[in-house]
Amino acid sequence: MQIADAPSPNHDERRYKVDMLVLHYTGMETGQAALDRMRDAEAKVSAHYMIWEDGRVVRLVDESRRAWHAGLSSWQGDDDLNSRSIGIEIVNGGHDFPLPGRRLPPYPEPQIAALIELCQGLVTRHAIPPVRVTGHSDIAPRRKIDPGEHFPWPRLAEAGVGLWPDEAGGAGCVWMGGDPGGLNRQLGGIGYDITDVPAALRAFQRRFLPDAVTGMADARTLRRLAHVAEAYAAASAPSSSQA
Repeated sequence: MQIADAPSPNHDERRYKVDMLVLHYTGMETGQAALDRMRDAEAKVSAHYMIWEDGRVVRLVDESRRAWHAGLSSWQGDDDLNSRSIGIEIVNGGHDFPLPGRRLPPYPEPQIAALIELCQGLVTRHAIPPVRVTGHSDIAPRRKIDPGEHFPWPRLAEAGVGLWPDEAGGAGCVWMGGDPGGLNRQLGGIGYDITDVPAALRAFQRRFLPDAVTGMADARTLRRLAHVAEAYAAASAPSSSQA
């Protein structure tokens, strides 16, 4: 993979070993505007990589350094996610710059192909587990909605980047319908900050039930939540060789 360097001054030292991957959309009118902002010292934002619509990849911050992309966020009880993660900005106007009719702009095929190749290298190089591959909305559900409900998470999971549980494979799950405590436990067990449960539920839906981003715990959402929580618990469990 060819990667062009466009260094950003916005980085500092890590406090933790890398064990997360966080995906963003740029949410700006053009990729150049996003790149310029991440290279502006006054903006105090950055990412490790940015991927253009045509699949070109730009490196702004070395992986050994702490890029400033996650902001105030948490996942699976961890904070300072900038110190723990690699951040990738994907050029896409998202909700701020939609197409006519308020349609969300697609992620072009060359861009997703490049993203998958980049992510495969990252998760291998840093031994990032599937349950630690997230979107910005997952780790900051009260503030962020990217990379959006139009992002092709199933495609990445098929390539070994993150998880996309098959509902048909969740026969053993426990549906916590009518049990708010169960809903909270399942959201928290996946990794969401449940300080604001409706926000966490919307983030979950944006990721795993993208045609129903309501923040409401209807029956369909609760069943999907049960399947995902079961899959995340299984993926997080120690293997028999580690037990």
